Amino acid sequence: MATKREIMDLPMTSVEKGAPVHFKNPPAAFYDAIGGEEGMKALMYDFYDKIYESNIAHFFPQEEEAFEEIKAKNTRFFVQLCGGPKVYEDESRGMELNEYMIRLHDDFSVTEGARTEWLGTMREALADKAQHVDIELIKAFWGYLENFSKLTVNTFVDGSTYYAAYTQAKED
Repeated sequence: MATKREIMDLPMTSVEKGAPVHFKNPPAAFYDAIGGEEGMKALMYDFYDKIYESNIAHFFPQEEEAFEEIKAKNTRFFVQLCGGPKVYEDESRGMELNEYMIRLHDDFSVTEGARTEWLGTMREALADKAQHVDIELIKAFWGYLENFSKLTVNTFVDGSTYYAAYTQAKED
């Protein structure tokens, strides 16, 4: 079991433009512990409800039906990524899931601030929906999110842009 404090204390590190990013996909044990597909749905829907009220809501559709589809689609991504059924295959168009997710974010100007807001919102959702999960499994899931999300940042404070190559992603 995890406490809210343990979850809210999960660290965030900054992005170094062009640096290799090491990450490890979340363990299937996290998927099982969160409650399988239904538990992942509860976590992701809570997360996206919080996102809708956040400073990065403008990245997402504001029309309710379209936003509900984003919630469902991204839930499917995390279900499959975390070792659940292969329910995201059609969306990823045959690409490896992580590579697909990097390329999907190329269409948005993702800053370090947006990444921090996204991670902070996910940390809140985990604190609300994952306290029944062992803290080590949450840390493994968080480690993936915290590191992998660096590859989606493409717009920097100095005004430059940089699109990470999947080859920079070092899956451990």
